[in-house]
Amino acid sequence: MDRRDFLKRAALMSGAVVVGSRSADAFSDMSLLLAKQPKAWKSLTPVMLPNTITAETEDGTYDLVYDQGLHTCGDIVVHLRARENVLYTTLRSPSKPVKYITMTWNEPAPPSARVLGDHWERGYGDLAWKGVAGERIMPWYYAEYDGSHCHAKGVKTGCRAFCRWHRSATQVKLVLDVRNGTRGVVLGSRTLKMADIIWMDSTAGQTPMAFLTRFCKMMCDSPRLPKAPIYGINDWYFAYGNNSDRLILQTVDMMQDAIPDTSNLPFCVIDAGWACYAPGSTSAASWSDNFYTPNKNFPDMHRLASQIKAKRMRPGLWMRPLCAAHDTKESLRMMNKNGNGRSNILDPTIDENLDYISRCFKTYRKWGYEMVKHDYSTFDIFGRWGFEMLREGDMTWGNWTFNNRKLTNAEVILNLYSHLRKAAGKILLIGCNTVSHLAAGLFEIQRTGDDTSGNEWARTLKMGVNTIAFRMPQHNTFYAADPDCVGLTTKVPWRLNKQWMELIAGSGTPLFISAQPEAMGPEQRQTIKECFRIAATNTVAGEPLDWLTNPTPAKWRLRGSIREFDWKE
Repeated sequence: MDRRDFLKRAALMSGAVVVGSRSADAFSDMSLLLAKQPKAWKSLTPVMLPNTITAETEDGTYDLVYDQGLHTCGDIVVHLRARENVLYTTLRSPSKPVKYITMTWNEPAPPSARVLGDHWERGYGDLAWKGVAGERIMPWYYAEYDGSHCHAKGVKTGCRAFCRWHRSATQVKLVLDVRNGTRGVVLGSRTLKMADIIWMDSTAGQTPMAFLTRFCKMMCDSPRLPKAPIYGINDWYFAYGNNSDRLILQTVDMMQDAIPDTSNLPFCVIDAGWACYAPGSTSAASWSDNFYTPNKNFPDMHRLASQIKAKRMRPGLWMRPLCAAHDTKESLRMMNKNGNGRSNILDPTIDENLDYISRCFKTYRKWGYEMVKHDYSTFDIFGRWGFEMLREGDMTWGNWTFNNRKLTNAEVILNLYSHLRKAAGKILLIGCNTVSHLAAGLFEIQRTGDDTSGNEWARTLKMGVNTIAFRMPQHNTFYAADPDCVGLTTKVPWRLNKQWMELIAGSGTPLFISAQPEAMGPEQRQTIKECFRIAATNTVAGEPLDWLTNPTPAKWRLRGSIREFDWKE
């Protein structure tokens, strides 16, 4: 069972088109213009300069025409500047609300090219090197490999537009989504810094993994990384929200012999279920009335944190930052996606709602918690999971805006994440269902895949093994890439969970074990002890060796040795 099941059960959610191409004169004029820039600026070349730029507004799509170094249509202005290997893009549109800026490059793909893209938030077991397909949406960046050479294009993290790439046999397309909700952003007099575009080619003998890791490092100038490797325990995959302080302490006691003799102690993350119930609800598994008041099963959160620390673990907890309380004013809630009425979600563009988040984190600091996993914000804002965004061709749906229409969706998310960061202080943050490219540099840890499982191995294989392999380039370049837990229960074969645990520990990514007490025997205890020992100190990133052809790689280089896994049930 995954968290979406709890949402479904709770039922709480309640123009003219102009097409054109750039002339050869435009390339020539742009080169002459940039030749006059300071020497630190690198001239644009036809490879860097888009062949077309269009703007989609609420009344149509317009071709932007090159004019004196700018790309314009009326008072819509896109400005491109290049420096070293970065193409900086800005947008001005004082009178028209803009929805999308689209750039295209006429660039043939290598005949044998395989292409890898990313996801908006978490992976959903669908990341893979695939053939060229122009309709495929590739958020943030893509890489192509022809068997000997890699090339990648992307945007730097922290951009102010949701950026997606499309790669056809003849063309590269970049769509910069600058909407507010589903409507155009109202910029007024300000200039929007949309995104910084970068590209890179591999060096001789460089593997696709080494290349993409280097490219991810180029995309994120200032990752915020944990000071030491992350590992520990979590109760979700055996409790599924039916937890208590008594159960938490039982699992902490159960792990005492596994804690290594090191200053880098493991975390105990109290997952969903601890916060106060919404009126009429008998569960806090996915929704709570607020996240600063515990329920009857957790009578003293400060005392619980102290007890966890006394047993040589570091306390953490889970929260959902955009839950509206039963008595939250209508004016503080987001619009429903159909534009009628208000939802149960807090509008993150309203200061009062950000103050609520600050109150939550002030409470966590007072209680003594050292890690917070915050969840659901992407779904809560856009009304779709990441796989639905790709399947439907849009991040959201309906006819809605935020209270503040002057910000793009990406800016709203960045502001929310920045506020979470400020409110957290020294507390480590795990972003779950958070936007990868916007979380980088703000959160120490990012859940990079959808939920694994304590009930079915097939889900862990799909969501866990696929994720850890294909988002390994982001590990310690964007954040510590958390592939999710080992759901160690009596329902999942130990032979498979043992290998999954050993892969995570050996890969250097965060290791969290969700161990059902009834599933713990001598062999499980010994394996956990050994994996904790490795995870506490391992900083060497694992490398999937068969990822070019296998979506759930079985052959890995871990800590300098080759390891082959058998994932079959």
